[in-house]
Formats: sequence, C-alpha cells, structure tokens
Amino acid sequence: MDTKIKYKTKQRKVLQEYLETVPGKHITVSEICDYFKEIKNPIGQATVYRNLEAMVDEGLVNKYIIDANSPACFEFIEKASEHSNEICFHCKCEKCGKLIHLHCDELLAIKEHFKNDHGFILDSYRTVFYGLCEKCARKD
Repeated sequence: MDTKIKYKTKQRKVLQEYLETVPGKHITVSEICDYFKEIKNPIGQATVYRNLEAMVDEGLVNKYIIDANSPACFEFIEKASEHSNEICFHCKCEKCGKLIHLHCDELLAIKEHFKNDHGFILDSYRTVFYGLCEKCARKD
C-alpha cells in the first residue's frame, strides 16, 4: 500500500501547465527554473525535481539520462498519449550539445536484430548516437 500522500501544490500546477506548452520537447531542470525565474515566478530546483519525478511515476513525463556528463532531460507526454509507450532513440551533437529525439523504423529493425540474433535487448531511451547536428555540420 502506498502511504505517501501526493499533494497537488501551486508549484506543481504551474509546472505542469508549462510542460503542457512544450510537449515532446526535451527540457532540463535548469531550463525549467530559468523559465520561471524569467517570468518572475521562481520555483526551487528541489521542488522542480520532486514534482518531475512524481510526474514520471504517474506517466505524464518521460525522463532521459543520456550520459554521465549531461543533465537528465524530461519530456511531457500526456498520460493517454499514443506516444507515451513509443520507442525512441537519441542523437547528441558533440559540438553544441543539442539532443534530437528520434522515432525511426530502421532503428526499430536494428533493435529487433539485436534481440533476435544476439540475445541483447537495447534500451532505446538510453541509446545515444553521437555526431554533429545539421546546423553544426554546415559550419564545419
């Protein structure tokens, strides 16, 4: 039995309202805190983390840990969304740090190949391809 009482605070409400305006976008806790600071309604980092983790548990938000050198990213997905269980992969630009969220049938085939032919199940949420984004590649 879960004896934790889940409070729906004012901060939780404004945080969720903000996340609903950026569905599908990867966002860090720092970016969220900066946004609320800019609009003169600051929310503490610990409060943002606590509420995001609760939303992850509730299925409203996905959490991505890309590597040990990058902060965790969060993505609002809406609980009943058809995308909430969708498999995705990521590309990270080694120059600017941009994170690209991929839904790709070819990569799904590779994931199936690993499972069927090698007995290895890829964690697509943590599978990251490193290289240059289109913008940084054009600069080089």
